Amino acid sequence: MPDKKIPAPIAPKRPKLLSIHGDTRTDDYYWLNERENQEVIDYLNAENEYLEAMTAHTKPFREQLFEEIVARFKQEDQSVPYLLNGYYYLTRYEEGKEYTIYSRKKGSMDAPEELLLDVNELAAPHSYYAVSGLSVSPDNRLLAFGEDTQSRRIYTLRFKDLSTGEWLPDRIPGVTGQAVWAADNRTVFYTAKDPQTLRAYCIMRHTLGAPVEEDMQVFLEADETFSTYVSKSKSRKYIIIGSSATVSDEYRVLETADPYGAFRVIQPRERDLEYSIDHIGDHFYIRTNWQATNFRLMRSAEDRLGKEHWEDVIPHRKEVLLESVELFNDFMAVSERVDGISKIRIKTWDGRSDHHIDFGEAAYLAVPGINPEPDTRVLRISYTSLTTPVSTYDYDIDSNQLSLLKQEAVLGDFDRSNYTSERIYVTARDGAKVPLSIVYRKGFQKNGAGPLLLYAYGSYGLSMDPYFTSPRLSLLDRGFAFAIAHIRGGEEMGRQWYEDGKLLKKKNTFFDFIDCAEHLIANRYASPGNLFAMGGSAGGLLMGAVVNMRPDLWKGVIAAVPFVDVITTMLDDTIPLTTFEYDEWGNPNDPTYYAYMKSYSPYDNVEAKDYPAMLVTTGLHDSQVQYWEPAKWVAKMRDLKTDDHPLYLWTNMETGHGGASGRFERYRETAMEYAFLLDLAERADDGEGPNNSQP
Repeated sequence: MPDKKIPAPIAPKRPKLLSIHGDTRTDDYYWLNERENQEVIDYLNAENEYLEAMTAHTKPFREQLFEEIVARFKQEDQSVPYLLNGYYYLTRYEEGKEYTIYSRKKGSMDAPEELLLDVNELAAPHSYYAVSGLSVSPDNRLLAFGEDTQSRRIYTLRFKDLSTGEWLPDRIPGVTGQAVWAADNRTVFYTAKDPQTLRAYCIMRHTLGAPVEEDMQVFLEADETFSTYVSKSKSRKYIIIGSSATVSDEYRVLETADPYGAFRVIQPRERDLEYSIDHIGDHFYIRTNWQATNFRLMRSAEDRLGKEHWEDVIPHRKEVLLESVELFNDFMAVSERVDGISKIRIKTWDGRSDHHIDFGEAAYLAVPGINPEPDTRVLRISYTSLTTPVSTYDYDIDSNQLSLLKQEAVLGDFDRSNYTSERIYVTARDGAKVPLSIVYRKGFQKNGAGPLLLYAYGSYGLSMDPYFTSPRLSLLDRGFAFAIAHIRGGEEMGRQWYEDGKLLKKKNTFFDFIDCAEHLIANRYASPGNLFAMGGSAGGLLMGAVVNMRPDLWKGVIAAVPFVDVITTMLDDTIPLTTFEYDEWGNPNDPTYYAYMKSYSPYDNVEAKDYPAMLVTTGLHDSQVQYWEPAKWVAKMRDLKTDDHPLYLWTNMETGHGGASGRFERYRETAMEYAFLLDLAERADDGEGPNNSQP
């Protein structure tokens, strides 16, 4: 505990009236959105200093946790290589370095290593640095990639001649960071971002050596609720332009051999028609929800593109969600979700084989890995579970044999047999069966005395699968249990699971999380005195909602980059990512959605009452959830709350939504979060500070 009570920063109130639909909200902290205002920066720094002062007693423990987390990783490590166009590509890390080294070997792993990028060298002049979208030209000579030096996911495309090691003069700023090569090895297609909203809004064509000002716009996405992107088909025959909104998609294609030709539309956009495409052989394959809630796989000939020409390959099934399809010359690998668990199905084109791969665990995550070559009968797979580190397998479709190529090394005394995982189902208040995945170290007693961290996301149809991460061992080895609530708003239980957790059904997401917490308490996994909650981004909105609805349930809460000022953000179409969020949350310009959103918006529902201890994190350069949302939320809670529990705001002044760059530096924030939880857990036990001993 700190030696004395330190006054918390108090943000001045400067009321701003926000009126719509005959309703007026008073926002006392609206002014915190003034990013260039030095007073705002001073306030954020004051919050950081307050956190450091109030948690100074945990600083040695935080450093111990950080060193402990980093010590589990191999300093020198290398990925499993994959074959692409005659080269084996790999990534590796060197001891003492934070960033990836990308390289390749021609024809054989015994060949000399050719350096693509040493990101450590590129990152050296910057406080933040990230690369994205590495893409090699068809003749294997040129490399394109994106670099971000601000952490706002605004990239500059750069090009390197791999035969000489020289940098090309071409630089293209303000893009998404990915380039797609035409077959001529000199033409690339890329996606430009709107500088204000950061929406990916148009596809450009660039010829190497030509001025960027002469780049040609080949597609403009005029609808502000859509974003656009460009990719290449698995067959490498087609360049694909996609346009997507929450409930609608549209794709157009152009042969890579004809980069100056005209794109053809696969199927014009329709409201509530979602589809994605790929190509192999002489057919386009379309995963779509057309008359198929859980999606189905269809195909069409190359010259017969509209949906009236589509024919079933895998029909719709009510009990199975078709998540994705990976195409090969001889077979396809189908990712399906059954009873909340991802499964991989192998289906050969000749009809001789159609089966699921058996992984021998009840709850896990298995997905196709990096499989760029279509002409293979071996599937690369990435596999993990709550007790199994990320593992890379090759699966031979002829012998049905799995070959383990690599399992993520966990240094130290890790033994997966020391940990137990469970999969249970919680009956929500409306009768829905919500899956709950739990992991703990053996010896954890279900007597309500041990601490438990409950995590969830619950938005955008993103499923939170049971996955392993070695930093979590620092909690499990100190007596914590960890649980993932697979709440509505994700797609764990099929497409309807998502539909029942968005728009005017969004509160199901919050109710499911609360009901899972109450189930854990009722079944003695935890008690309100040692139950913790955590979520980030849209999961941070979840945290904001549940601390307003049931603050009594939680000993402590971590809300990472939380989306908490829902209405104000969704009414401001100049803020990045707002306009194409309407089909996820609703458009508050409609009074029905406005009233519903206002009823749960965390910022708008802060009240004068006791709140649990809270740690809220953000990044000054966050382009997805602007820093002022959590800053305003903390300021308002601090003004109104009636308890003396800790309330901390941590703003990383150099990063954005994804946190720090580099391999290990990001874990300093993890150590801060874990120290916050463990400090609270021990105070719940005996009033002491954190246990600095080994588990």
